[in-house]
Amino acid sequence: MSLASRFLTTFVGACIVVFSSSVYAEKLTIERLFSAPSLVGEKPRSLRFAPGDNYLSYLKGSESNPDRYDLWLYDIKKAEHTRLVAADELTSSSQELSEEEKARRERQRISGSGIIEYSWSKSGDAILFPYNGDIFYYSVKNTEVTQLTETEAFETDARLSPKGNFVSFIRNQNLFYIDLASGKETAVTTAGGGLVKYGMAEFVAQEEMKRMTGYWWAPDESAIALTRVDESPVPVATRTEIYADTVKVIKQRYPFAGADNVNIDLGVYQLADASTQWLGLDELGDGYLTRVNWLNDSERLSYQWQSRDQQRLDLRLFDVNTQQQQVLVEETSDTWINLHNDLYFLEDNNHFIWASERSGYKHLYLYRLDGSLIRQLTSGDWMVDELEAIDESTGILYFTARRKSPLERHLYRAQLNSGSSNNPTQITQREGMHDVEFSSTFHRYIDTFSSPEQPVQVSLHGPTGERQAWLLENKIDKGHPLANYLRDWNYPEFGQLTAEDGQTLYYKMTKPSDFDKAKKYPVMVYVYGGPGAQRVTKSWGNHFVQYMTQQGFIVFTLDNRGSDNRGKAFEAPIYKNMGSPEVTDQVTGATFLKSLPYVNEDRIGIYGHSYGGYMTLMTMFKAPEHFKAGVSGAPVTDWRLYDTHYTERFMGMPDEGENYEASSVFPYADGLKGDLLMYHGMADDNVLFTHSTKLYKQLQDNEQPFEMMNYPGKKHSINGRHTKIHLYSMIAQFFQQTIGEQ
Repeated sequence: MSLASRFLTTFVGACIVVFSSSVYAEKLTIERLFSAPSLVGEKPRSLRFAPGDNYLSYLKGSESNPDRYDLWLYDIKKAEHTRLVAADELTSSSQELSEEEKARRERQRISGSGIIEYSWSKSGDAILFPYNGDIFYYSVKNTEVTQLTETEAFETDARLSPKGNFVSFIRNQNLFYIDLASGKETAVTTAGGGLVKYGMAEFVAQEEMKRMTGYWWAPDESAIALTRVDESPVPVATRTEIYADTVKVIKQRYPFAGADNVNIDLGVYQLADASTQWLGLDELGDGYLTRVNWLNDSERLSYQWQSRDQQRLDLRLFDVNTQQQQVLVEETSDTWINLHNDLYFLEDNNHFIWASERSGYKHLYLYRLDGSLIRQLTSGDWMVDELEAIDESTGILYFTARRKSPLERHLYRAQLNSGSSNNPTQITQREGMHDVEFSSTFHRYIDTFSSPEQPVQVSLHGPTGERQAWLLENKIDKGHPLANYLRDWNYPEFGQLTAEDGQTLYYKMTKPSDFDKAKKYPVMVYVYGGPGAQRVTKSWGNHFVQYMTQQGFIVFTLDNRGSDNRGKAFEAPIYKNMGSPEVTDQVTGATFLKSLPYVNEDRIGIYGHSYGGYMTLMTMFKAPEHFKAGVSGAPVTDWRLYDTHYTERFMGMPDEGENYEASSVFPYADGLKGDLLMYHGMADDNVLFTHSTKLYKQLQDNEQPFEMMNYPGKKHSINGRHTKIHLYSMIAQFFQQTIGEQ
């Protein structure tokens, strides 16, 4: 879910070692949270296996500038790290990011400079990476970097073809490829420009569907599937981007809820004769192209088509030779269907694995290629996170799931052809959150792990879970950046409450330093609350939360109904009802807090960004007796001003009743009694600045006092070190002045 993925990220990194109380404890400051070196150590970025399982590649910030990334290689056998490419040693004619690339990186949540993306050739003999709008090719054998493009245009979405013979990319809204043997550049399309884009993902595909591309190579390199996007039906949103020294008037094609989306088609381009066969997706009616995948035979192409109301999702198969289509799987729901990336076609070209929530929980299913179901591979009242790998030679599939607890993610193993679907083998054992990536041989996997007491560690494991090596143990010694802060570090407690409908609500609570149960403390409720997100997990915490506890606040977080990884019954209450069950659950949390003898019931505040900003407003407006102060960051205030795919998924169409009005903040603004601070980026192209200015006007017309802070030139994420220091210092000061201990 897009709002979740853009919320402010946590700062992670190192293994905590307990030191004696005699160790000097430095005072944690906002400045230190956003300063180098990282407070809890350095974590590799974009860590992945090279083809095979003998090498790992990753990005690492340079010593002179930690936010400027170089490309590194780790030799597993030798346990040696080598820098392959230094960004500062590259030259490029382009220096400024194009507007399209800025938007793309915002959608990808990519920050920093230097080498920010890269990909391996399938054979492992080359690495491709973009830099400053040009494309570079690194030869592993020759250890040389070749610049493949040098144009005034900004090339994006560059990648190597499956066999490594070609490099493809987007330039000026057209798709190109380069034959590496001859150096010849070929334009797949030439008609792109203006409102028409080829091979590119449209706004809602990037922001809401997590589809970041619009083209896909056939495995044998004979063809490329690509999209044609016509933005002309999409309404124009004229908005201003206010910077420190200038104002830009932007005419953005923004698909407001209920408005028209782009016209999109999917085609197959044949390299042999430069012909393109278009599928004619307009015949499927109003809807979305959500996923595209080739089968291994390169003769059949699958794509997923979602209806406009998102209550139906078809997995469709297109035969390139006969041009015939068929529906393999049809998923339906009386609320909405969540998208996933768990489609896998087996090498025999006769079977595939598919994920579905038809049981109420996301699970994996094995199908024949004619669309007939063979068996359910996983089952139970728990969620599969992701299909991680399939070793077809042994018939073993690996997946991450929440079987042990919704608050933990573990790696599991199951059999394709036998075994109980409800009793897979758990591989990871340490309590917490595990993210894994397998090598292409399935002989090793990387485990990126954290827990409430353990910041991120990265280790190398065999397929049955045995640890083979530390890649990032992050052992903290006296010289580690976190060492002098450990004495006052506070760790969360976890608990459960019961929602109105009887479902379990999970919370975590972090108490202040030197907690005294005889005292009464103010509370900051740290909220997100929206669908597709989960804040209460057994993972390393947010450092601003840590800072606030060290200022004498209890910090409390509760995942209300509608949030992720709990199954459809837990999500569904928000359908056409956003801002109601979530607020009810947060009131349940506030009522619980007031029952605690060490909580000052008159000093409970709430803070959130994006959907969390919306939740701050709704709780402050609808339950002012519980929340005395609130900070609302970049909030949605009127769902009619948000985009089609996200909003209509949960709210239906704006003309279907009073749902949108009832779920906006405006009918409840008169209820504001406490202290409110709002902030927003003045160049936000996602949750448009209009959301806040519209509420500013109503509160002013109502003569209701509030505070605001707007950030010139900032997008939705409010990035930038100095900006973040200012933002969080302001939030901390606001809560100290309004609900802090006086």
